[in-house]
Amino acid sequence: MRDDAQPVTILVGVDGSTPSLRAAAYAVGLARRQRCRLVAVYVRSLPASMLSMADAGGGAAVNVIAAHDAVEGQLRETMQRELPRLSVDVELLVRTGEPYTELVAAASQLGADAVVVGRSASPLHRIAGSVATRLVRCGRWPVTVVP
Repeated sequence: MRDDAQPVTILVGVDGSTPSLRAAAYAVGLARRQRCRLVAVYVRSLPASMLSMADAGGGAAVNVIAAHDAVEGQLRETMQRELPRLSVDVELLVRTGEPYTELVAAASQLGADAVVVGRSASPLHRIAGSVATRLVRCGRWPVTVVP
């Protein structure tokens, strides 16, 4: 952080879902007001079972990869279209792996001062724990969870 306690780098997790796009909009406004760098992280997750199906020529893995490509393309297009008018220093970082692990690793590597994510809408996450809940419990950065 700078001497005046304002963040230098804010990391926002994006996955193309409505809550993550709300989180991105919130993070853009925060970065603009704080005059800091914003890094949007998109994690392409490929479960181990999908990798074996991809090797066997399975169509499910191809569909998952195509969906990831579409989301990444949409994120890049939106950034190119919207961000020039917003006056925010932003970059898109694309990683592959488990979302929580990759967000923590990216935040650590970038020296993020804050993390912003969208709230999960999955009922399973109420039992197993969402990425947002796990980030809050991690306790390394202030985490803002946007509904």
